[in-house]
Amino acid sequence: MTPVEARVLAVLVEKQHTVPDSYPLSLNALTLGCNQKTAREPVMNLSEAEVLAALNALKDLSLVFEVSGSRVTRFEHNLKRVYGIPGQSEALLTTLVLRGPQTVAELRLNCERLHRFADLSSVEGFLDELTTREPPLARLLPKAPCAREPRWVSLLCGAPDPASLISAPVQSGRSELAEEVAALRVELDALKAEVAQLRQALGEGA
Repeated sequence: MTPVEARVLAVLVEKQHTVPDSYPLSLNALTLGCNQKTAREPVMNLSEAEVLAALNALKDLSLVFEVSGSRVTRFEHNLKRVYGIPGQSEALLTTLVLRGPQTVAELRLNCERLHRFADLSSVEGFLDELTTREPPLARLLPKAPCAREPRWVSLLCGAPDPASLISAPVQSGRSELAEEVAALRVELDALKAEVAQLRQALGEGA
């Protein structure tokens, strides 16, 4: 599926858990959820027409249904049944689609509102199941330069571009290095000032 279709599907899953009173979602609410500035990577700016086109494509795959009986057309997802995955895997896949590649620890934290995992090993167990499916729905990426931990990525939109996957951790690593260098400079300046004071004191004492 396309990135827009994956975003629409993942937002439906997310909002089912986070705002159950508003679920199923109207087209307007769904578009707002797709264009959120927080908890989204990348941030998108979709029109209602683009979201509706994605919904129509997802309906053809039985991943989305229209809900009747309301003055406003509403939509609900059918992800678990189509892919045959448990709620834990659904939560992980949704979080990967919405937030991009993440480490196991990040996934456990970011999945909190969709499913609360007891520990990191349980997260890893369900991620491993997603990789052994045919076709696989997730993949463990090689550890990128400057990254402390390897990250997992969703395969709902196919294999990701390798260049896009290494840029974020490299930038993050550079940022951490810059902060460390700045802290060392501050410490060095403090030591220089202390040495100058000692020299001045020794000179006065002589």
